[in-house]
Amino acid sequence: MKLLIYAYDWAPFVGGVQTVTRDLAEGIYSWSRVHADQAIDVTLITQTPAGSMNDSDFPFRVIRRPGFAALLANIWSTDIVHLANPAFLPLVISWLLRKPTVIEHHGYHSICPNGLLLYKPENTACPGYFMAGAYRKCLGCCCGSMGKMRGFRTVILTFLRRWLCAQASANISITDHVSQRICLPRVQTIYHGVRDPGVDKSMKASSSESCLQIGYVGRFVEEKGLPILLQAAKKLRDAGVGFRLTLIGDGDTRDKLEREIDCLGIREQVRFTGYLTGIALELALDEIHVIVMTSQVEESAGLAAMEHMMRAGVVVVADIGGLSEVVGEAGLKFAPGNPNSLFVCLREIAEKPSAFGHLPMAARHRATDKFALAAMIEDHIALYQRL
Repeated sequence: MKLLIYAYDWAPFVGGVQTVTRDLAEGIYSWSRVHADQAIDVTLITQTPAGSMNDSDFPFRVIRRPGFAALLANIWSTDIVHLANPAFLPLVISWLLRKPTVIEHHGYHSICPNGLLLYKPENTACPGYFMAGAYRKCLGCCCGSMGKMRGFRTVILTFLRRWLCAQASANISITDHVSQRICLPRVQTIYHGVRDPGVDKSMKASSSESCLQIGYVGRFVEEKGLPILLQAAKKLRDAGVGFRLTLIGDGDTRDKLEREIDCLGIREQVRFTGYLTGIALELALDEIHVIVMTSQVEESAGLAAMEHMMRAGVVVVADIGGLSEVVGEAGLKFAPGNPNSLFVCLREIAEKPSAFGHLPMAARHRATDKFALAAMIEDHIALYQRL
């Protein structure tokens, strides 16, 4: 079987979609080596330049920034097309060629013009204006952030994109929340799978450190709500709670966050690491007791939370969207957009650690049960074979 995976943004960019699609492609390659009679030949196409990355290091074929003719030829010659989000051009070509097509919905592109359910310029959670038929709201949001021509085109194309998604052979939602939100036919939930480090260093560290080590892992963008975390950190300092906050990642709002930190007077308690990978990331995570995710919009899943749960780490997340579903009862939740609610959670962890001693093991049990990498790969392969 020939499988084409299309991910518009991919490595060397860092993010959940990039990580999951790479793990999926590598997992299918490893599975195929054991099941030679059912082997799946994987090609990954992306519009992201390689930069300093050497694509020959991957065990699967990578094609970057193909022209229209090359994209058409690759879709023509494949057996199954897997789209990481409903990218418009390959979606149209696949439909015209009647290729079995799987769309994995990492976001909300089939029901929201910007794909985030983020209403701009206020940067607040969108209640779902497009699906409610409030298209003037969508136009105001998109035209205000993208310009009139691009904004208008984006809204119009959302109608066609949603229709094409409804024609797909299968739609994959990454949480049940996403499934309910996108409301498409032939949809099934396949949770992200994360690598299992096989150790629970986070749980051991949390009992021996008097200073609470708080961390954030991800992109620095408006919808992640990082100012809420900084405001909660100031409240911790004012309350005399010892802590260190490590921000792992980077993004468009880095300078704004730096200014906010100085304004709040918490520079001594906060450090930025930039993007980390491999051993450097593992070492940084070993020192963190609590991962906080402060999303203001309906996060579709929350890969950083899954990974920390697999490490038997405590997670504190906004009670919103797929992020809340991922954590379940195995972590703490706070009211979205409310720094005081987050502060209360973090203060209780710092001052009453014994009351939350069950959370590390509960988090790991939920992660191994729901987010096993092998299960994610096997579920995808079963779907491809059925199609």
